[in-house]
Amino acid sequence: MFETGVRQFRMAMGMVWGRRFKPHVIARLVDDALATLAEFGEPGADVRQLIEGPLNDREARRHMATQGVRRTATRLAELSPFYARRLEGIRTRELDAEDLGGIPVTVKADLVARPAEFLCEGVTPHLSTRTTGTTGKPAEIWLSRYEMELWPAMGALSAVLSDQLRPGDVMQVNLSSRATAAVQLDVAGCRLAGAGCRVLGVVPVDEALDALADRVTLWTASPSYLAEMVVAARRRGMGPDDFRLRGVFSGGEVLSSSVAAAVRETFGVGEIHDNYGLTEAIPVTARTCSQGHLHHDIITGLVEYLDLETGEPAGPGALATLVVTPFFPYRDCMPVFRYDTRDLVRTLPDQDLTCERAGLPATSPILGKADRLLRAGGEVVTPRELVEAVEALPTRPWPARFRAEETDQGIRLTLPESAVAGFGVEAAKRQLNADIVVVPDEEATTLRLLRSDLHETTFAGV
Repeated sequence: MFETGVRQFRMAMGMVWGRRFKPHVIARLVDDALATLAEFGEPGADVRQLIEGPLNDREARRHMATQGVRRTATRLAELSPFYARRLEGIRTRELDAEDLGGIPVTVKADLVARPAEFLCEGVTPHLSTRTTGTTGKPAEIWLSRYEMELWPAMGALSAVLSDQLRPGDVMQVNLSSRATAAVQLDVAGCRLAGAGCRVLGVVPVDEALDALADRVTLWTASPSYLAEMVVAARRRGMGPDDFRLRGVFSGGEVLSSSVAAAVRETFGVGEIHDNYGLTEAIPVTARTCSQGHLHHDIITGLVEYLDLETGEPAGPGALATLVVTPFFPYRDCMPVFRYDTRDLVRTLPDQDLTCERAGLPATSPILGKADRLLRAGGEVVTPRELVEAVEALPTRPWPARFRAEETDQGIRLTLPESAVAGFGVEAAKRQLNADIVVVPDEEATTLRLLRSDLHETTFAGV
């Protein structure tokens, strides 16, 4: 018990002082948490506080954020060639987390054009990971060995404490192999928690279904792949009795309410964790609550919500882009500062929250990318609204394939024939409140690129 207390103290001091963690100490805390859960059934508030932070104290949160910003900016000004220029002349030790407007945001084009300039001096790159490329040219991010050991340990501790990961679980991972960081986190996290991990990639859905029916209790996949799996399972007459799933983890695309409900019904799973994370900004994440809010991490980084029109902090109810700064010592190899994700959210009304994560900052779920906003009749239409509308058609065109365009009359949607088959173009026009153009199903994949298109073929059955 004394050793556990020492490990908790060392982790807490690492958070407060901003010093490098010892990943093996956090890994031992996972063991401690598992032992405590096995004996007492719950981990204790002291351990949970290490992960969740000072939820209910706004001033404590602001102090933590400001210290993280100052510490991170000072290090980047010294060690990162890109940020040495970007932060030149700025008194980094006097920055305020709530007043960073004088520092230009970093954009993906910067990372793609000059990746070497983001590498910090004195840190050895160990593993490369890439963005998927479904929303533009992929960016390559290098990770240090320290990061590769730290993130899984912290992730496993959080997952064990929240009962999202148990010894004896088997996780199936249907993510693209180029998402090496995400896959590494899943594999290493399962190892630390005493769970099994089956990494398949984006293989043909029938192969994935066969594997899913074999002892799998947790499943990680993109929303579009989930949708394809629902369609395949129903085609084969499979249902909840064929699976042992208790949790699904998804992200990276819009998960519509129609597909989420179909996943629950088809696979018999109660919990779908529609979380948010970004390769460029690992390990800063966000998690959904039971009321549909997206709650953003306050421990590993700063998340700003900037108004699309002004670039200033967004007011209540406004559309905003997420701007993320991962803190040192959680990132050390190729960090970003004020990274404009172009991922859209809507800020919440200025009132107290009543959900189970009420102490954490929250927004709407991700609404899509800022460059894919449309305007019709003076109203803004987000990518999420389009996906929700198309996937709610009675034809169940999952995952949604469409091309959306602005016209003088409103919005024109190009859909594959199967999306309106048996329902009719006129009925679809009325339900979607849009002009409809229909193309052959063979052209469906050209309408909208999805993560499920990142196919990894096998020779099964040959």
